[in-house]
Order: sequence, then structure tokens, then C-alpha cells
Amino acid sequence: MIQNMINVGIDVHKKRCQTCLKDEKGRLIEEFSVPNSIEGAVQLTKVLEGYGEAKVVLESTGNLWIRIYDTLSQQPRIKVVLANPNKTRIIAEAKIKNDRMDARVLADLVRADFVAESYVPNKEIREQRALLRQRRSLVEDTVAIKNRIHNLLDKYNLQPKYSDLFGKQGREWLRNLQLSSIERTILDVNLKQLESLEESIATLTTKIAQEAIHRPDVKLLMGFTGIDYYSAMLLINEIGPVTRFPSAKKLVSYAGLAPGIRQSAEHTVHGRITRDGNKYIRWILIEAAQHASRYDPKLKGFYQRVAARRGYQKAITAVARKMLVSIYYVLKRQEEYHGQRNELLEKKLKRLQRTVDSSLQAT
Repeated sequence: MIQNMINVGIDVHKKRCQTCLKDEKGRLIEEFSVPNSIEGAVQLTKVLEGYGEAKVVLESTGNLWIRIYDTLSQQPRIKVVLANPNKTRIIAEAKIKNDRMDARVLADLVRADFVAESYVPNKEIREQRALLRQRRSLVEDTVAIKNRIHNLLDKYNLQPKYSDLFGKQGREWLRNLQLSSIERTILDVNLKQLESLEESIATLTTKIAQEAIHRPDVKLLMGFTGIDYYSAMLLINEIGPVTRFPSAKKLVSYAGLAPGIRQSAEHTVHGRITRDGNKYIRWILIEAAQHASRYDPKLKGFYQRVAARRGYQKAITAVARKMLVSIYYVLKRQEEYHGQRNELLEKKLKRLQRTVDSSLQAT
């Protein structure tokens, strides 16, 4: 039997996808589960084709949704929506009064047009994001290992002879430390892990440089103090097409850098940033703002004024927010940052070129 339109909710899990089909009046048609795999997605597609047109919603749960989404979205008679899990949960509780986000609730949400849709990056952006996020993850792992080594030294009140403990001389000092057999083994394992991670980071960094070198938008963002090719690539891929944001304010909100607002009667209080948004954009901009607040002529004065009134941390956040607004207009208009320092940009570009050249020589 062909229906005009069916509404489909898919509760995505690692191995299975629970599916609920409802008609336009919200009546249950059928429920079933399929494997979370290409084969399962094809199986689901064949079922939906028997009903004519379909509106499908599934939650953005890590990367578990990709196989189902990509397969279904290729079908012209199936409209697929990726739901924002946080916002969808709020809507479901407010409208449906059911705090369990299962396939039935999702089907009702899509039928009532209450789904808070998530942006779905294309395959190229997803791959770029994976590359950039993997590098960040490995860097965080190296920080954890270095902290363990520092803790071991503190345990025995050992003071390194060199300012850079993990430089060439510092590592040689670590390798020659006289420790108990067990502690020596632990330190050696940590040093070996650190070296292995650094080699992996170098490989990822080279690949990122190769991807970045021919991109004009990367060069535009490298004009900002505190933003190098890695930062630029991360920002570009985490933001996606800047045109999807109608204003700089929307992008700032997406990054979680907008101040929270509490309203009561006639009073409005602006609080700390919401932190509800893309953590990668927020992280890299806070890092960049540390440099920009000291070396960008225009942002330095802004930082000092805010810091005098509200303190260091809020001033850094304000600089990050101001940088993101400028990034929005630079990407949208494809024009240079007004505070760009050409001599600094040239140094960055030469460093990028050297990284790519060294990788070519190694091959």
C-alpha cells in the first residue's frame, strides 16, 4: 500500500538502528531494527521505497549515523534530517512530555516539524575534520605523558638541569637518571610512548600542511596573529561553509562563545559564555587569543581595556569572540584581515612551504 508521506524515526546505536514508521496522523505503521551497516542501510532503503515518500530523522550520535545518512540521502524520495540531540531532547520534553528519546519520539518530532536540524558536512570536510581532530587528540596524549614524567620527578624531588625538559639535552638527562629498576622501566616506557606519539603528530602535521598550502582561505586566516596553517584549517573545516550562518552573531553562538543571558522581569544579566557549541572552534580561538592579546596592535588595546574591568580570563574570551567575528567577515567577503601584518604572514607561509618541501624530500 502506497502512502503519501511517512515519518520515520531512527534511534542509532553502534550495532543496530531501531526504526519506527508512522503515517501523517501519527499512527504506527511498523517498527523494526536493521544493522548499522551499509547492508542495513540498503535494507532500510528498500523498505521505505515501498511507502513512496518519506521524512527520516536520526540523531547526531558521534559518527554512528554516517552510513545510514549517506545511503538514505542518495534517494530522491527520501528526505533525511540529522537532529541535534541536545536541542531535540529539549523540544521533545516540552512538546511531547516524554524524556525518552527513542525512535517513536523521533518519528513524532519529524511529523510535527519539531526537529532541530544539525548541519551535515560533506565527505571532504568530514575527512579533514578527522585529520585535524586526530592531531589534537595525539597532542593531548603527549601532554598527559609529560605530566606523568613530571610527577615521577616530583616524587623524588629531582630537578632537571635544563629549561626544556623534553628538548634534546633534557631527554638525554632523563635517559641517564639513576632510578630504581621499576621506576626506570616506567620512565623508559613513557619516553618511548612520547617519541612514538611525536612521530605520529609529525606525520599528521605534514599531511595537514599538504592539504593547506594551496587553499586561499587558509592564507586569509593566517593573516590573523595567533593563527597558523593548522589553526586555519581547523577553523575552516569546523565552521564549514560560512554562508550557512546568516550573521557573525550566529557563528559566535555556534562556537559557544556568546555570553549566557538570564532575564527576570525588566532585568537582563549577561553571564559567562554558554560553552554550548563547537568545542574545537572555541578551543583554537582561545589559544589564538593568547597571542593576539599581546601582539596584535588592535586587539592588544581591546584586551587591556577589558582586562582592567573584568579580569584576564574574560578578556581573553572577549578577544576570541572578537576574532571570530572578524573571521566571519574575512571568509564571507574573501578579503584580508584589516589587522594583518604582512611580514608575519610571510614567515608563516615560508614555514608552511618548508614543511611541505621537507615531506617531498623525504619521499
